[in-house]
Amino acid sequence: MHVSHLSLADFRSYARAEVPLDPGVTAFVGPNGQGKTNLVEAIGYLATLGSHRVSSDAPLVRMGAQRAVVRAAVRQGDRQQLVELELNPGRANRARINRSSQVRPRDVLGIVRTVLFAPEDLALVKGDPGERRKLLDELVTARSPRMAGVRSDYERVLKQRNTLLKSAAMARRHGGRSMDLSTLDVWDQHLARAGAELLAHRLDLIASLLPLADKAYEQLAPGGGPLGLSYRSSAGEAVDAGAARTREELYAALIDALAQVRKQEIERGVTLVGPHRDDVLLRLGELPAKGYASHGESWSYALALRLASYELLRSEGAEPVLILDDVFAELDARRRERLAELVAPAEQVLVTAAVDDDVPDVLAGARFGVSGGEVTRL
Repeated sequence: MHVSHLSLADFRSYARAEVPLDPGVTAFVGPNGQGKTNLVEAIGYLATLGSHRVSSDAPLVRMGAQRAVVRAAVRQGDRQQLVELELNPGRANRARINRSSQVRPRDVLGIVRTVLFAPEDLALVKGDPGERRKLLDELVTARSPRMAGVRSDYERVLKQRNTLLKSAAMARRHGGRSMDLSTLDVWDQHLARAGAELLAHRLDLIASLLPLADKAYEQLAPGGGPLGLSYRSSAGEAVDAGAARTREELYAALIDALAQVRKQEIERGVTLVGPHRDDVLLRLGELPAKGYASHGESWSYALALRLASYELLRSEGAEPVLILDDVFAELDARRRERLAELVAPAEQVLVTAAVDDDVPDVLAGARFGVSGGEVTRL
């Protein structure tokens, strides 16, 4: 699979942009702040309905514009599809496939698949649990696009449940009458049902990802491993130890854990159990990677997770587009060359760099200069 054409309207710094793309390597080169990352961010958005740089859509719309449009022609074998997203901050986004059929934005998931490397990836190792949960959930959705609906259901139930708990906590603190919490059991069931589905997919993903990540790390930093990935669930050891695997077992574990913390939840006004509070524990050798891995080891670990993601998606269907956003400038010469050699065979690789010298020779291919919001083929 590859993107053969990218069109932007009022996206980030671009009033308009039309960028033809070929299979193989394409590099966008230009000084910082000229719009290189905006181009690959747009393609990443089509794949995930989110940005790797910001958490909301508003910054993606050009200053002064009411909306932004991202459109891409995507070719897989002999089949070509045109996918379009209209970003409307504060209102519902809109989506089209092949111009005529209007669909829900999440229905475009799976048409474009990407694996994106960026300087922000260091947070996968050094950052908060939310960074690692995001990696898992984007991969889960890439493997099974219907999981976007499950994630949406979970977030909706979580929001409703938190609202109920917050109201109960406020009533207690202000000495008011106790609220009727009889509906909390119903919300527990909805949360546990969607949560069990998400947990099952996350656990399966961890099991599939570990050997690929360990292999990728060995390729990047020979002799530096092995890697370890384990899931830490807020539902307790029944999930952590892998004893609960079926949806029903995971559902029961979540229901039980919610019952155990209900008193604390009512006191604090927030849901304390569920996939939204879980983490992935990363180990390097016998030690936790966070806090113990060096800067170079942390970079290699983050890159290994992305390379493993690529290999997993490639093995299960259409090969994803590989995006390397200003990554090579962050790496020493050894890691730079090894990473370039590993990604070079991909069907499509998109690279951003401040100068040509930042792009390793093995990644020879098309070049575009980016300056002042203009994209010019060199």
